Amino acid sequence: MPRVALWFFAVAPIYVIMGMCLGIYMGAANDESLFPVHAHLNLLGWVTMGLCGAFYALAREASKKLAWTVFALLNIGTLMMVPSLALLLKIGPQPADLVPLFIASFLLLGGMVTFALSVWAVLLKQARGSVQAGVRATPMAAE
Repeated sequence: MPRVALWFFAVAPIYVIMGMCLGIYMGAANDESLFPVHAHLNLLGWVTMGLCGAFYALAREASKKLAWTVFALLNIGTLMMVPSLALLLKIGPQPADLVPLFIASFLLLGGMVTFALSVWAVLLKQARGSVQAGVRATPMAAE
């Protein structure tokens, strides 16, 4: 398994454990005000990191540079977004507090655009290889 895939898989359970602990706290305190933070931890942290890890584990021909860029952008964005969103929800919108949330949003968007480019690069590389080999290109050819 490529090292970057392993790192995606290594951070995913950390995020979901954080999300689960927050969920347990919210249930015990009967306070659901941080539900969006809980959702972002689980979806960005667990689901997104896990899916990216699965892709990079399967698509060994993917660009390592793009893969590590995706890893950095998604993790930095998630680590900025979670506390920024929690502050926003707990103390209300303060102009200075919105800057990290704004930056985090664009880091995450950049990470997903880079991931999309990575996926499409692999798809096009496989399609070119199939055409050069004289085989009809299919989107999800079994290897």
